[in-house]
Amino acid sequence: MPYGGDVWVIHRNSAAREMLGDGRFVREPFRTGERVVPYFLDFPDFLKTTLQFEDPPHHTKLRKLVQRSISPKRVKAMRDSAVAFANELIDAMVAKGPPANLVHDYAIALPIQMLSNLLGVPPEDREKFEKWSHSTLSVAGMTEDEIAANMMELAIYMSGLIAQRRAEPRDDLLSALAAARDKDDTLTDDEILTMAILLIVGGFDNTANFITIGILSLLRNDDQRELFLSDIDGLAATAAEEVLRHGRMQMGLPVAGGGGLVPFVATEDVEIDGRVIAAGEAVLVDPSAAGHDPQAVETPERMDITRQNNPHLTLSYGVHHCLGAPLARMELQVGLSEIFRRLPGLKSEGPAEIDMNNLTQPVTNLPVSW
Repeated sequence: MPYGGDVWVIHRNSAAREMLGDGRFVREPFRTGERVVPYFLDFPDFLKTTLQFEDPPHHTKLRKLVQRSISPKRVKAMRDSAVAFANELIDAMVAKGPPANLVHDYAIALPIQMLSNLLGVPPEDREKFEKWSHSTLSVAGMTEDEIAANMMELAIYMSGLIAQRRAEPRDDLLSALAAARDKDDTLTDDEILTMAILLIVGGFDNTANFITIGILSLLRNDDQRELFLSDIDGLAATAAEEVLRHGRMQMGLPVAGGGGLVPFVATEDVEIDGRVIAAGEAVLVDPSAAGHDPQAVETPERMDITRQNNPHLTLSYGVHHCLGAPLARMELQVGLSEIFRRLPGLKSEGPAEIDMNNLTQPVTNLPVSW
């Protein structure tokens, strides 16, 4: 790897699940700075302080407390507001007229609004919260100094908001985290802050990319788009899962590559799929390749929004399964459903622009008309 040296890359679905479920693989050496994260780009330091770089038992404690506060039930209650806001965004696009940059006008704006609601950011602070949060986005186009300044302002703001929620709880995620208890354990303000930052990063950047790639995948597959339009509500869930599995391929990006889930380090010699990963060696999963493993997925090269057996690993697996997965899935389903429900004639007006030099390889521009 350009950063962090050599790393094993797992492409087979069963082997990936085996490794992700094995507690002998840890991330502590990356969190402490003992090791550089082996990746195709330099991993941001602030991400190394978040839950995804923790290991059990501390990871287990933090995750258990947070899961109570971002449950599928809470996310389900947010769906109606997501639908309403998606339609507000579409109204604004229609009023402005085509062409529109779907990334800026729709795919980013929807998850920003939803996460603001979830965290309990007051309406009067939404504008500056959005500005700060854009600094965590790959599509922000800011200098390193600008990103650092905005991240600092965001951290200061969120710390103040956490303190307010401890003193005056409300019906939002920060209040729930502040009140979360597991026996005699509670979350410190610093732990809540890192949780919030992780949700901001995953909730904005990745979800915005999922929505954009999902829409473009349907635009590039006439038969699947027509099928989706025939039963939007019935196919939204399986379509979203197929986008998570197959979307990169529809973008023309390679299925198997060096990128993937955050790497681990073996604490002892471990045999995975007939290969010994020696103690101290790093290993990562390429979820795109694992999602196209013909031993796990039938006709993996084909986009099929009706696919029922879809064992993709885009949102990881095991103890590090994406904490915000229920929210990401809901937003992707709503994002796909409402744009095609309102604008069934949606079409691309130019090539998608992709930033290949960024951690998440985001789509930064997708011109569309209707």
